[in-house]
Amino acid sequence: MAGTKAGGKAAAATNKSKYGSDFYAKIGAKGGKLGRTGGFYANRELARIAGRKGGMISRRTKKA
Repeated sequence: MAGTKAGGKAAAATNKSKYGSDFYAKIGAKGGKLGRTGGFYANRELARIAGRKGGMISRRTKKA
């Protein structure tokens, strides 16, 4: 039954009975609280440089 819709529903029911009806809300909230908006959002200049590097890489082979 693993990997089927019925199996997923059974697992969800088990999780809810073991850990409470708000199990999925709690794990979703944990993920949201852990997130720190960083990376390119925090440094637009770094994003510009990285985008330039990626754009400069040719996907075509060089002809001799």
